[in-house]
Amino acid sequence: MGMIKDDEYLPLRDVVFKTLRQEILTGKLKPGERLMEIQLANRLGVSRTPIREAIRKLELDGLVIMIPRRGAEVAQITLKDLKDVMEVRCALDVLAIELACERMGRDERNKLYQACENFREAVKTKDTRKLAEADVAFHDAIVLSTGNTRLIQLVSNLSEQMYRYRFEYLKDATSHEMLQQEHMEMYQSILKKDKAAAASVVRKHINNQEEAIIKQLQLEKSENQNTPE
Repeated sequence: MGMIKDDEYLPLRDVVFKTLRQEILTGKLKPGERLMEIQLANRLGVSRTPIREAIRKLELDGLVIMIPRRGAEVAQITLKDLKDVMEVRCALDVLAIELACERMGRDERNKLYQACENFREAVKTKDTRKLAEADVAFHDAIVLSTGNTRLIQLVSNLSEQMYRYRFEYLKDATSHEMLQQEHMEMYQSILKKDKAAAASVVRKHINNQEEAIIKQLQLEKSENQNTPE
């Protein structure tokens, strides 16, 4: 596997970390899959040291867990974890959009409108990765406009953990139209500086996502149970 061009100047452990993280987030490395240092080192053409360092960093991010006598494996996506992440995410997103209603300037509102349009374009491509990126960019535009460094940090940390869930609900094409609609409603409520409407759209948005993810996880679980080993 060729390493990614932009990463030429990054330390090797960071390149390895980014590569493994991407594989976990997009489901190439599946929940519960064991991470064998030697195998990974051979596949990525590196020594075991950067692999070990990357695995430690992934463990800190909650994407990998260490199991006694078994070693490292990809963390499961559990309903409890999903609910925990979504509860916090909902509170932070409500705070962010309320602050955005007060603080967002014209240039930032134009950027947000553009992010809505980019998501609409991404829906046409049916490419989950493009959709995920456009979705993240839309929400980032709202959070960044608050100018609150702590809030930006917290949301960024949660986004890491939400990325794999985002992939789950974006697999469901029926949700794309609804997401598009909700993005537009958020944009319009910010335009009108209507905090109550903005907060209410965000709550609906997060609830819908949570339901879509649970549905997708249950679907995959039943498919996996029906698949012979």
